[in-house]
Amino acid sequence: MSDMPPAEQVSFGYQDVAPEEKTRRVGAVFSNVAAKYDVMNDAMSAGMHRLWKDRFVRRVKPRSGEAILDMAGGTGDIAFRMAASGAAVTVADINQDMLDVGVERAVERGIDTLVWSRQDASALTYPDRVFDAYTIAFGIRNVTDVQAGLNEAYRVLRYGGRFFCLEFSTTTWPGFKEAYDLYSHQLVPRIGQAIAGDAESYRYLIESIRRFPSMPEFEGMIRKAGFVRTKVEPILGGAVAIHSGWKA
Repeated sequence: MSDMPPAEQVSFGYQDVAPEEKTRRVGAVFSNVAAKYDVMNDAMSAGMHRLWKDRFVRRVKPRSGEAILDMAGGTGDIAFRMAASGAAVTVADINQDMLDVGVERAVERGIDTLVWSRQDASALTYPDRVFDAYTIAFGIRNVTDVQAGLNEAYRVLRYGGRFFCLEFSTTTWPGFKEAYDLYSHQLVPRIGQAIAGDAESYRYLIESIRRFPSMPEFEGMIRKAGFVRTKVEPILGGAVAIHSGWKA
């Protein structure tokens, strides 16, 4: 028998819930962690998330005059890196608390060129073919309907547009996988409790990584959305991966 949840259910960590319930719970998670989100990223990754994001933006190669949608961009980490290119970057996120933190950080940095918009990745309000690039970093696994989110990314991109996704996956390095699993499940919730006063939200975030499709499976979903010339670039043996594709 298959261990997949029924069609009307989706994964929320290790639980299977109704889609609307996942949307509600994910919203609560990110509202809870918004204020400490970037501090926690530093603590959980020993600062490596900064290097991963730098590498990601180098792959995107934002250019002056381009229109780029940074989905699930919340606190602005990716958008800030792209702003210096002169691209017209729209930061979109379903969670207003995350956006509010991003706007505050932008003001602190003196960055006033970004557009901030509350959007559901699986039901964007933008018309067809308006963006040159679509980026999403550590956000696609929290979309209630991942395939619908990919379909929307394809829809809003112009022909020749590019899709880039930075996401956690499952490392294939022997030995490291076991150590990483132990760290993730045992230590990350404790770090979340110590820094953000919230162990449960970080337990969900770790569980959501474990339930996310493998690199080949996710690449297949990107292709199913219509993208061509898809590519996967593993980091740390696949603990993190950069996925990309083009709209032809």
